[in-house]
Amino acid sequence: MPRTALLLSAVLLAAVLSPTASQAADDPVPVPVDRFEGEVPFASQPAEGIFAWGGDSDDPPALQLTARADAPEGEKVLTGDYDISGYGGFTHDFAADLPAHDWSAHQGVRLWWDGRGTGRKIPFEIKDGGANGEASELWTTSFTDDFTGWKQVELPFTGFAYRTDYQPVGGIDHVLGLTRMWGYALTLPVGVRGRFAMDDVELYGRADQALRANVTTDAAVYPVKEGGAATVSVTVVTTGSAPLDEPVTVAYETTGGTAEPGKDYTPVTGTLTFPAGTASGTTRTLRVHTLRDKSPEPAETVPLKLTVTGAKAPAETPQVVLDAHGLPYLDSRLPVRKRVADLVSRMSLEEKAGQMTQAERGAVGEGADVATYELGSLLSGGGSTPTPNTPAAWARMTDGFQLRARATRWQIPLIYGVDAVHGHNNLAGATIMPHNIGIGATRDPRLAEQTAAVTASEVRATGVPWDFAPCLCVSRDERWGRSYESFGEDPALVRSMETVVQGLQGSADGRQLKDDDKVLATAKHFVGDGGTEYGSSTTGTYTIDQGVTKVTRQQLEAVHLEPFRTAVDRGVGTVMPSYSSLDVLGDGRGPVKMHARADMINGVLKGRMGFDGFVISDWNALDQLSGDYPSQVRTAVDAGVDMMMVPYGYKDFTAALTGEVNAGRVSRQRIDDAVSRILTQKFRLGLFEHPYAQTRNASKIGGAAHRAVARRAAAESQVLLKNSGGVLPLRTSQKVYVAGSNADDLGNQTGGWTVTWQGASGAHTRGTTILDAMRKDGDVTYSKDASAPMAGHDVGVVVVGETPYAEGVGDVGNGHSLELSAADRAAVDKVCAAMKCAVLIVSGRPQLIGDRLGAIDALVASWLPGTEGDGVADVLYGKRPFTGRLPVTWPRSETQLPINVGDTAYDPQFPYGWGLTTLAKAPTGGATALRALGVAAGAAERAGADRAGRALVDRARLIVQQKAGPHLTAAIAKPFADADHLSLTGRYGAAVQKLAEAYRAA
Repeated sequence: MPRTALLLSAVLLAAVLSPTASQAADDPVPVPVDRFEGEVPFASQPAEGIFAWGGDSDDPPALQLTARADAPEGEKVLTGDYDISGYGGFTHDFAADLPAHDWSAHQGVRLWWDGRGTGRKIPFEIKDGGANGEASELWTTSFTDDFTGWKQVELPFTGFAYRTDYQPVGGIDHVLGLTRMWGYALTLPVGVRGRFAMDDVELYGRADQALRANVTTDAAVYPVKEGGAATVSVTVVTTGSAPLDEPVTVAYETTGGTAEPGKDYTPVTGTLTFPAGTASGTTRTLRVHTLRDKSPEPAETVPLKLTVTGAKAPAETPQVVLDAHGLPYLDSRLPVRKRVADLVSRMSLEEKAGQMTQAERGAVGEGADVATYELGSLLSGGGSTPTPNTPAAWARMTDGFQLRARATRWQIPLIYGVDAVHGHNNLAGATIMPHNIGIGATRDPRLAEQTAAVTASEVRATGVPWDFAPCLCVSRDERWGRSYESFGEDPALVRSMETVVQGLQGSADGRQLKDDDKVLATAKHFVGDGGTEYGSSTTGTYTIDQGVTKVTRQQLEAVHLEPFRTAVDRGVGTVMPSYSSLDVLGDGRGPVKMHARADMINGVLKGRMGFDGFVISDWNALDQLSGDYPSQVRTAVDAGVDMMMVPYGYKDFTAALTGEVNAGRVSRQRIDDAVSRILTQKFRLGLFEHPYAQTRNASKIGGAAHRAVARRAAAESQVLLKNSGGVLPLRTSQKVYVAGSNADDLGNQTGGWTVTWQGASGAHTRGTTILDAMRKDGDVTYSKDASAPMAGHDVGVVVVGETPYAEGVGDVGNGHSLELSAADRAAVDKVCAAMKCAVLIVSGRPQLIGDRLGAIDALVASWLPGTEGDGVADVLYGKRPFTGRLPVTWPRSETQLPINVGDTAYDPQFPYGWGLTTLAKAPTGGATALRALGVAAGAAERAGADRAGRALVDRARLIVQQKAGPHLTAAIAKPFADADHLSLTGRYGAAVQKLAEAYRAA
């Protein structure tokens, strides 16, 4: 007999013999979900089971079934120990290959909890609809551990709310149907070490119609121009879509609000009736007429009170809003500065504080707090997406939040932001570009601009006008988990790639920001995040990210500040400070968190550089400053941070900020400056005229034209480090043996910041793997672990490297290294011992390969090429030439790190700027040719002929690379790398002289 039937029989017998006191006479018998007697194993999907989860390796609780004499039911209870720094808990999922469960006959779910009197809330989720427990809607409630000993906690289904964050894709209707339930999950407290015990999860009670039927309205806010009418749709829905058993009545009346009845609108009152037998989803409408007066006014509200009988009322009172009109700031003909000044002069302190606040979409639920707290901005953190994760759903989501802003007095639109760092990477199916490290390898500023333009188009088409990109960090240590977010280790290279700012924003004067294919850009992370010292991080288990950058003033200016000066000149709209600390040697201050460095934000960025945009903090960066919360707020705001990213702490921030201003500790002038900067960008973006999603380009998202740009970028990013015997390009007539962990893994190929924050291995978006692309061009045999027979193949291609990570999670020493995995090393060894081989390294940073380099015929740095594996195949098969060059130095060993172009001691495996080409044969002539090229390059430099100068340096580089071959020494590598830096700074004659020095040493 199945487990569920056995449990149900036992419960029925128990109910007959001894009915519980809490069970009403006509209630159904409670149905067990978990007895914790061992009937449900510790397992995960697709099998039924209980499993723990958490934010990192330490967060999942340790679960066990423990025999307890005081067990409320049976002999055992579920117990667990936890010490959670991020998030953690456990889940019971039903078997994915069996039908979902039907809970619709019951009032709710209950459980026994062994209270510890902590006062902590315990979130409890249930899983509704979709394909299985990991692809279902999440509905949440909570109970408070404010008691001691065993207590039965009842959680009625009417108390569950739809989660707006971390929803998976698929099967979503935003209705708690209860007819397709897949299990539950429980989240444990964070920041305290503890132990829990629970028992006997079961369904209880009978669901009457008032619990099964809900009245909803089609919106919470109904903006209308003065003199117009608002049409409100009122709908009744039931769980399971059953017809109504009893009538439902909805009495309505306009009452309260800031609009005046009889003057601003015609009052309405009445009753809507849904008789017994009415089908679920039936809608009635009512209209509210507004009246016209010609005087300029702010927006005014007309709440529509709904009194529901026989069903659950809407969670919110809908509001009709008479739009603001006739005020100068609404006049698009006026200069932006005048519009800003007019609006700021009208705003209260609380409204200004709201504009300086950015919350996470998941924190505001359906969005009521947008109006309540006058919020100026929302964001999607990595992986925070609507459900389903489609362009249309993104547009609906952002429009829904913008609608909430219409209920505020001045109707200031939200500015919504995302981390679209290599395409619209939160959106499944978007075009994913190579990460910046690969873009740097292309040495192609025009292509960099085109990739950014594609990103801007796809982001804006989903209703998002703001991108937290580009990262202008100068990566000086490849142990950093954010290395791939950098264009390279040379500030000159980073500066050359800042054409991406124009790709995102358009012209430097901001005139194109209002266009439906442009977004506001963010230069990050100001300043020095790429120079943090290994071992200096104090954030969790990070080793280098968010650490301390120790530099002289000269190094700070020359290396880390230069890219931001260029970004300001290019008109970048926002700047984000770094989590890291800056220690300027000799200034006597020691390490200071960047969010607290007024000398750098106010003094250098806004003062000396003349930055006129606004400064947005990083995620919860306030919490890393010293002092109590009000002093943290004061420090950051006075340092020059204009908007605070406080994802779940927006209420505390607005309260603290207004408190500091009212106490005189933060000046009102500083607040007005911050708000003016923010509003200026909102006006430039055209949000006051067009607050809602402009979706004209939505059909282009992930389309052929955009993917063609990404394919070209992937091809140009490939760096050919070694090519003995001309193994590459491959010929279509060859039989190719393909192996390695990254040959057929789209997730590894796209890396971190792809669909989710950390990214993930496997297929989680649309694209072409390197293997799939190679199969289009040649005769390919694939064996991931190189276990398939190798006889009869002409050449092997082994695609190895890293799995996805982001930020400090990817720091070397935090569970990561620069070594290939044992499986990857084995695959390389097997294939390269059996045949000529090419090894492709798909990674966010160099991998240590020197001990195997002699056995490898061709070596390619593929970086993280994005969704278009066709671009990689294009260069492998010679459809495009290899032209990429190293954007960072490739070390021989980890002990060399950090190693960078310009270092006094410089003896890498491959120098900065190295990259063989299959475009053409190297010029002949040797030293004589180099002398002639040097003369011509000097003349091009003096004439300002940059294109000609770079071409001459490239010819000289080919001569040196051909002579040097794979036998690189420090005497060759150092002048070779220096030459690439000189070329990027326009010193073409000196670059050729350095290459001549390298040639003589070869």
